[in-house]
Amino acid sequence: MPTENPQQPDAKPNLVLGEAEDMVDLNLDEPLEGDLQSVADEVASEYHTQVVPELELPDLPQPSMDLDGRLDLESALTEAEHQMEDLLRREAELMDQQRRMAADFNNFRSRAQRDIALAVEQAERKILLEMLPVLDNFDRGLSATYQDLESFQSGVELIRRQFLEALRRLNVEQLPLQVGDPFDALNAEALTTFTDPNLPDGAVAAIYERGFSLKGQLLRAARVVVNRSQGA
Repeated sequence: MPTENPQQPDAKPNLVLGEAEDMVDLNLDEPLEGDLQSVADEVASEYHTQVVPELELPDLPQPSMDLDGRLDLESALTEAEHQMEDLLRREAELMDQQRRMAADFNNFRSRAQRDIALAVEQAERKILLEMLPVLDNFDRGLSATYQDLESFQSGVELIRRQFLEALRRLNVEQLPLQVGDPFDALNAEALTTFTDPNLPDGAVAAIYERGFSLKGQLLRAARVVVNRSQGA
């Protein structure tokens, strides 16, 4: 069935797709041969489909769930919590240890004070037990009857020897100082001077008090009189 085409003056639509070689000239002024389907097929056969290139978009940061990173953070947090628990436990142990040490030190100090007091008491007891027999002999000497002065002196000499023996058991020794020995300022104290022509200058002329040592250390210095010659 023939189809009438409307005549439009100066109407030559051009479809621009792609480049110049892809243009198809559809002239509606000329009569179409055949039906519209055949014309469309002819146009489609001559038209080369233009492939639109894909657009290259920039890489945008995409939200991603990094499972390894999250696991690392969780493990680090867990490790930190464990370390905190260990530190707290260690602190508690140290505090308990400090309290125990303080209690032990207080007990040791109390025990040491008791031991020192006991040692002093035992030392005093030992000294008194050594001195009491000497006192007993003094009492016996005073109640005794002597025929002469020499007997009395002999009894007093025995008591003196007993007293020196008791001091020796207590580690107390008498300094070996005699009249005529040179004066020793380290172990003796000069009370005054005396002139004796029979003694050299600077010698001990008389002993006023004997000196004693305790375990090798000077306990009491001797008090003596030093000889001074007239020429000096």
